[in-house]
Amino acid sequence: MNTQNQSIITEIINIKESLPKKQRQLCDYILKNYQSIGLITIKELSHDAKVGVSTIMRTVNALGYNHFNDLRKDLYDESVPANSKWTLKKSFSDIPNEGENVPTLVQVSKESINLLDKSLDSTLLENFEATIDLIRDASHVNVLGSRPYKAMALYFEQLLGEFYSKIRQLSYDTEVLCDRILQFEEDEVLLVFAFEPYTNRIIEAVTLAHELGIKIILITDHISCPVIQYASVTLKVEVSEEKFSVVPIIVLIEALVIELGKRSSEESIKKLKKLERTLIEKNVTFSY
Repeated sequence: MNTQNQSIITEIINIKESLPKKQRQLCDYILKNYQSIGLITIKELSHDAKVGVSTIMRTVNALGYNHFNDLRKDLYDESVPANSKWTLKKSFSDIPNEGENVPTLVQVSKESINLLDKSLDSTLLENFEATIDLIRDASHVNVLGSRPYKAMALYFEQLLGEFYSKIRQLSYDTEVLCDRILQFEEDEVLLVFAFEPYTNRIIEAVTLAHELGIKIILITDHISCPVIQYASVTLKVEVSEEKFSVVPIIVLIEALVIELGKRSSEESIKKLKKLERTLIEKNVTFSY
């Protein structure tokens, strides 16, 4: 039985990189599927994770357990969800089951609400507060995203940049990414969007920032993310296996921006009013 005063999930994250290849493969599978592992047998886990039973037992021992059933019990206990604080999906509970005839818009909407419901747990709420503190204390926030998630990095910069000037976008030219990271000051932070398939540029950037002692805010999909051990704080959101969706990420971004605006409300409102006046004066926006 694991006697350490930390969660078994945290323990797996901490030790997996020091394990042999097959055991790391098993750890990654557990981290992605730990909610269901408390209900399966060792033979089923061996089949699903594509590793031998002996690999499972060596990993069980490395985690401080003598028996697979002890690990399975702790994984089950940890996977039991707290009552969700989101009730948005109730608004769709009365939609009848129409099988294949359900319109795509309804299907996507229901799936997005389901992802939001799953994303919002006590860990995300706690780490959300820690993220706000890191951003407020930083001299600059450097934002990085790649592939489809570059759009998320740009969206975050666009919203926050309306009233917060200490933000830099790193996603435009990743060819000089290392050069720019080497110029970071110690009190800057790196906020990175890292989702499967994880890109080497993202991994290299986070690793370098960590080596330089830069605090890292990681927004990701799985606790098996290869750079999660370098993050000062991790914001994990649910992703769909069926349909691509960035809705939970957008909600998270908007919540961060709103909360940062609220905590500097007087200065933020002043900057937004000045921006509004300037856009009208320069005929950028229409005014009656």
